[in-house]
Amino acid sequence: MYFASDNAAPAAPEVMEALAQANEGYASSYGNDEIMDRVTARIRDIFEAPEAAVYLVSTGTTANALSLSVLTQPWQTVFCHRHSHIEEDECGAPEFFTGGAKLTLLEGADAKIDAAQFRSRAESTGVLGVHNIQRGALSITNVTEMGTVYTVDEITRLCSTAKELGIGTHLDGARFTNALVALGCTPAEMTWKAGIDVVSFGGTKNGLMGVEAVIIFDPAKAWEFELRRKRGGHLFSKHRYLSAQMEAYLTDDLWLKLARQANAAAARLESGLTRINSFELLHPRQANMLFCGMTRAAHERAQAGGAIYHPWPGNHPATGPSDEILTCRLVCSWSTTDAEIDKFISLVQG
Repeated sequence: MYFASDNAAPAAPEVMEALAQANEGYASSYGNDEIMDRVTARIRDIFEAPEAAVYLVSTGTTANALSLSVLTQPWQTVFCHRHSHIEEDECGAPEFFTGGAKLTLLEGADAKIDAAQFRSRAESTGVLGVHNIQRGALSITNVTEMGTVYTVDEITRLCSTAKELGIGTHLDGARFTNALVALGCTPAEMTWKAGIDVVSFGGTKNGLMGVEAVIIFDPAKAWEFELRRKRGGHLFSKHRYLSAQMEAYLTDDLWLKLARQANAAAARLESGLTRINSFELLHPRQANMLFCGMTRAAHERAQAGGAIYHPWPGNHPATGPSDEILTCRLVCSWSTTDAEIDKFISLVQG
């Protein structure tokens, strides 16, 4: 019963098979392999963006930080939610790769940026000219860090304001496909058609060993990204092993299948837990993560039974009454089984 993170799930068998096949013989390095050519063509087709520049990197932090670096100058700021991944979990990487750009933190329910606050903060940024930090970019996380999903209309509204104010837009899509299948829209509708300039198209949390795609819809920014990726030490020599993972991911809609499995597992988990009177759901469950409260006694039963998950937002107090509500995060992956879910629910119920 492993609900700590979808990062901890195994790679899909199809991906491991593709890596073994890619290991045969020789292949051009640094992204010049034939597999990468096919990946680029496939991503352009999926996103309905024939001119898009497509790059692969090994981590989501790299994808986000390098993406923001081509949208933001050192004297500018990135507008993001207070609980965005780039604020809470990337150790200052966006600031580092942009050369010192600031993050302006915004509020909003369920880790979704409040559109009115974004407009207000962005309009008041840089009003004193050279004495102020300037507007740089907007970064949206979908799925959010609280497990919720921005709708296409919500993304469009935020991006419209950004465009009106002359700033670029980035979508942190570490769980891109989980959001996509939850919305039932197309990749184009959730990105460039809604106003997104650069997207981090995640795969590591959804069945890949370790690869993320950066898709740049404005080809004019492509060369700068290539230079920054190389200078930052994130251009793989044996790139074919990244390419092979992504090609397997996109073959026969594996990426969609895995995300649907993860979301369905979370829905099953939610359905069982919400029938327990003491259980509290802290945010709407819209993809593959639940943020919830359970009694201390329920936590103790689950953990004694072998369940692994994270207290959230911090560690639980060591002692307290058995009916005390303690909060946690539960994450389902493509490989989460019905048996794991049912056993966990049984333990929580007691």
